[in-house]
Formats: sequence, C-alpha cells, structure tokens
Amino acid sequence: MLLSLTVVSDVLCVTVIQAQNGWGVTYTSTQICALKGSTVEISCTYTHPSRINDRDTTVEETFWFTKLQDKEHVDLRTDSEYAELQVQVIRSTVYRNYTEAELLCHNSCRLPDRSSYVWFKNGQKMERVETSSYKDQFYPGDIISCAVKGHEDFPSPSVYAPKLPSVSVSPSAEIVEGSSVTLTCSSDANPAAKYTWYKGNQTLNQRPEDIYHFTSSKDSGIYHCKAENELGQMNSKSVSIDVQYAPKLPVSLSADIVEGRVTLTCSSDANPAANYTWYKENEDSPKASGQNFTITDFRAEHSGIYYCEAQNRRGRHNSTLHLIVVAENSTRLIIIITLTLVVVMLIHLLLFCLWMRKKNTLSSTSEPNETIETLEEREEHLIELWEEKPKLYNTRSQAFSNHNSKINVVKYIEEKLEASGEYS
Repeated sequence: MLLSLTVVSDVLCVTVIQAQNGWGVTYTSTQICALKGSTVEISCTYTHPSRINDRDTTVEETFWFTKLQDKEHVDLRTDSEYAELQVQVIRSTVYRNYTEAELLCHNSCRLPDRSSYVWFKNGQKMERVETSSYKDQFYPGDIISCAVKGHEDFPSPSVYAPKLPSVSVSPSAEIVEGSSVTLTCSSDANPAAKYTWYKGNQTLNQRPEDIYHFTSSKDSGIYHCKAENELGQMNSKSVSIDVQYAPKLPVSLSADIVEGRVTLTCSSDANPAANYTWYKENEDSPKASGQNFTITDFRAEHSGIYYCEAQNRRGRHNSTLHLIVVAENSTRLIIIITLTLVVVMLIHLLLFCLWMRKKNTLSSTSEPNETIETLEEREEHLIELWEEKPKLYNTRSQAFSNHNSKINVVKYIEEKLEASGEYS
C-alpha cells in the first residue's frame, strides 16, 4: 500500500505498530517527520488470513490511522490534527510594565541539527535571530511566533500576555443577602492565564471562577480580577457588588427634648435605605413618616408607647419607645420633684439625728438606778420651790424652752437654784 499525503500541520509524526493474529504490516521506518506544507509518501506491504470462519477473505479498503472516533478508525488522509511547532516560555520575569523572557521554538519531531528558525514579533520578522531560542523584553500587546526557515508561511501559534480580562456576574439580577453569586474572570492569553480576585486591595483567591456567598453588608464592595501568565499580567475593570437586605435589628431609637419640643429619631442598618413610619399604640393611622418625628407642643396627652417601623423592599422591622409626659414643662417639673425629694429626705435625716442625740444624752446622764418616777418626784419638788419663789419662774420657762428631756430640765433648774442659794 502506498499513501501519498500532503502535510497540513507543522510537523507530521506517524508511529507504525505491527499487527498480530495473521495480519501483518511491513514498513521501513517507525517515524516520519515532515514540515508543514510538504508531501510525504508512507509505503508498506501487508498480509492477512486467506480464510476466516471458513470463508474466503478479500481486502476492501486500506488506510493509515492514528486514532479512533466513535469507535471507528479515522483515515489519516482525512485527519488534519498533527503535531505543531510551539513556542515555549523557558524562563521569564514579569515586571509592572514589561516582561523579560526567553522563548523556545519547539517541535515534537527532531529536525536536522542544521535547521534554522525565524521569529516574528507583532507580525515583523526578527532579522538577527535564527536560533531555536529567543530572549527579549516583551510588552502588553506583543504577539510572538516562530517558524522553520524556508517555511515561514507555516508559523507556530502565537504566544502573548493576557488581554484585558472580562468579569461577569451570575445571576445578573439584584443580589440578596444569603444568595449564591458566581463571579467569572476570563482573558484571552497564550499560555493560559491564571487568575487572582481582589476586593478593593484585598487578595481573595487564584481561581478563574469562584462562588461567593454574600451574607452581609460587608460583602458589598468593588471587585476586580488579575489575569497573569509567563509573559505579563492585566487587571480587569472593576465591578460593583451591592448586597441588599432587610432592616436589621436592633432598630435604634432616641429622644431629644429642647424647650418643650420632643424629637424622636429612628435609624436602622438596611440596603436599600429604609423608609420610616411612626405609630402610637392603639391608634390606627400613622403619626408621621420619615426618620424624625417631632412633637412641638409637648403635653400630658402625648404620653404613651410609640414605635417606628423601618421598611424596604427586602423586609421590615420595628422598635418601641415608652414616652411619659408628666407636665407641659417636663424639665421644670422634674427639677421641682427632685428638690421636693431632697427636702423630705433632709427632714427625715434631721429627725433621725435628734432621736439619736436624745438617746445618747439619756444613756450618758442617767444613773443606773434612777427611774422615771424619781425624776418626776424631783421635778414636783422643784415646781413647789418655783411657786414659792416667783422670781425663778423665768428660769423654769427657759428650762422647758431650751431642753427636751426631763433629766436636762431637772439638772438645769437645780443648777440655777444652787447658784441663787435657794436649793441645796
């Protein structure tokens, strides 16, 4: 069998293996290398069994093949997939604006050692380079390929740094808290690019596709990806991720009282921003709408339980505030109540001090065996002396006005009588 074949790829490599079980192929070479665009002849002879299952055999078709497709042998004459010239990156250093790299023009079949190569950069032939390796500085947008000299019309596939990456968000609808969203980064690059994701300046990971679970407002932000291979790198445009969620608890409430006016304020963490409605307990219609609710004429009938409802299209929550109005001028009334309490406390403190003083005086001046009856007898005796001595009447009055116990009164009068010589 003689096969005449025009090579349509860079290099054709055919390996022939002898069959068994009565079938045989005879050939002169186990490998044929040919440049793309050239024609080769693959010759062989074959043998086969004359009878199979008691039936004569006849050869109906002969062809060369290298693979199966749908369990059928593929005729090599119809197969255009052969080994190609390839540009390989031997070593490289990627800088911010350019890359230093050494490239190799490689093929899967060994060509003669005397073969020369041609290098192309952005479609232009590099005149001074004829070796299989090529070292240079490469910039974003540079495209490099190689070919065997004399066959420049059949160059290798081009290699180049990543082009501007594209970022896609799936699903593209609004992102709701707790949902799964796929961010995909892709870039045209050869060799294939590796990817790094960023949120702002924070590095996330290095896979081309990742699923993110957006669970809170912290996941909202600006994202972009970087595509990088041995010949350079390129950042994508930024994409904004906006995670939406219902108003979160607690809904914060505060009150500000200024010169008889009360302003209630309601706030909540929500995306999109919440709308606020104010209600009073046991009243059907809302009192006000908006983040602030002001009561300009602050009166007692305004007392009650108020609550604000924070709502957006993702949900709603509310919070309550118990407001007690005790007078038209609450500030003044609070001061009056405070002062009244202070006075009452001072009175009780004074009475307590007097009681303690009386107790201490009684315990310090009384004799152990002196009874109340004895004191009364002494007082009656002193009173008789006063009646006999009118000039001592003032002394008696003074004693009762200045002392609050019988013991002290008796002692005071005795001292006065002894001083006047009327009592011994």
